[in-house]
Amino acid sequence: MTETTAPALILLPGMDGTGELFQPLITALDGRFELIVLRYPVDQPLDYPALQALVRQALPQTRPFVVLGESFSGPIAVAIAAANNPLLKGLVLCCSFVCNPRPRLGRLSFLLKLLPLARAPLGAISTVLLGSFATPALRQSLAQAVAQVAPRVMQARLRAVVAVDVSQALRASRVPLLYLRASQDRLVPTRAGERVASLRPDAQMVTLDGPHCLLQAAPDEAAQLLTRFLQSVS
Repeated sequence: MTETTAPALILLPGMDGTGELFQPLITALDGRFELIVLRYPVDQPLDYPALQALVRQALPQTRPFVVLGESFSGPIAVAIAAANNPLLKGLVLCCSFVCNPRPRLGRLSFLLKLLPLARAPLGAISTVLLGSFATPALRQSLAQAVAQVAPRVMQARLRAVVAVDVSQALRASRVPLLYLRASQDRLVPTRAGERVASLRPDAQMVTLDGPHCLLQAAPDEAAQLLTRFLQSVS
């Protein structure tokens, strides 16, 4: 596989939206593919349709590509895939979902505006997103990414998660699908992946040992899987 035949890999970030947390994966991929890291505004509380529009504008126009949606960005990646763009060769969802992964949260959505998420204690954030896989470097990277995002933006993104449902969009997609699960994900439960598998029985479901921030805690293993997937769709 040459650089001209390999699809570009479009990386859509988690809820922080900065794209900075992809660095461990970028390092692990070691220049094997063209990587395009998309970033969301840190000061604009945009909903999923608005973010989808931003992503569509940034997609390659002349070369094949694969879209990876990490966590929060999974529904955006699914919406992109549902359009069946002829240049889109594959879809990767990492620790993500097609509808609210915590339905009980939906009944408490009126409380979300009260949550100062960007100022939550780092220890609490680290416990949920990294668990026992936390290292000083990962904690620092996570803190730096979250600190850049205005609290109202985090609140808006959490409200978007509560209301989202792209189940039919996933069913309508036709490109090969790789779903990466984390064995110790404390944020997105197993049933979120089961929902994906029920909608796309042909999906390749892979579980890696790690926390919700899987691409950060297990970048080498994730890079190997992504390499094989991109080779298979080239």
